[in-house]
Amino acid sequence: MTQDVATPGRGDASAAQVLKAALWMMGAIASFSGMAIAGRAVAGTHDTFEMMMYRSFVGLIIVCILLTATRSWHQVTRRSMGVQFVRNAAHFTGQNLWFYAVTLIPLAQLFALEFTSPLWVLVLSPLILGERMTKVRAVSAVMGFIGILIVARPSPETIDAGIVAAAASAIFFALTIMFTRRLTRTETVACILFWLTFLQAIMGVIAVGWDGQIAWPTAQTAPWLVMIGLAGLVAHFCMTNALAIAPATVVVPIDFVRLPFIAVVGYLVYDEALDIWVFVGALVIFAGNYLNIWTETRRKRVV
Repeated sequence: MTQDVATPGRGDASAAQVLKAALWMMGAIASFSGMAIAGRAVAGTHDTFEMMMYRSFVGLIIVCILLTATRSWHQVTRRSMGVQFVRNAAHFTGQNLWFYAVTLIPLAQLFALEFTSPLWVLVLSPLILGERMTKVRAVSAVMGFIGILIVARPSPETIDAGIVAAAASAIFFALTIMFTRRLTRTETVACILFWLTFLQAIMGVIAVGWDGQIAWPTAQTAPWLVMIGLAGLVAHFCMTNALAIAPATVVVPIDFVRLPFIAVVGYLVYDEALDIWVFVGALVIFAGNYLNIWTETRRKRVV
């Protein structure tokens, strides 16, 4: 799971804009969910490093085709390679943890913990980006951590590797978001996507070669691996378009539909229980996210 950031739309959205944004977000929700299902489907054959390697190769092929078709190779620069590397190392780590958690905990619990990424951004931004920690941001972050406690309900019996991996992946996704912000000041989306797929393909090869073993795609796993690669790109493409059409105050509530959607998928496909406390905690996390977005939107309008 990921999560790259687009510049949120500003101002009030018309009914037509909300509808268009909702349609794009439905594509993002379906893609994120499809990636989780595909990850589970190949988990018995491929480890997370292999999933990331194959995903990156699929993404790299697609990005190269698009750059060639649109004659956009000139946008791919090397002037921010240090930030590109750190960003992709963080994303590679977070995505590996996410795929690991996919196989261990209910999908609804995984997605609920993933929603804490923006709140980790609030906590880490003053340290990495030099942004100011306001009272509202502090309250939003506290609400998010309360939500984490409700979702995870930490105790010796409930805390396991899956929950720890899911929570940690959210932190690495937050780092990805912050370094993406820095890159968007000077680099285009095309440049960022190319280095994302290229660098993470290399990281995947190194990680896979580390244990000296590799499982090659089979007739059964190859379609799922292609789906993982496609879903990752499509999800972020859809979300970027939604944010370009409507404000984040409109898009974020739509994105939250991901949770009940994946909970139903988990119930129907994997017979996962519908845990009410996961939904309660997720609502608290959502409230913390939305409070910060709503406050920031109002502040920018006043300015």
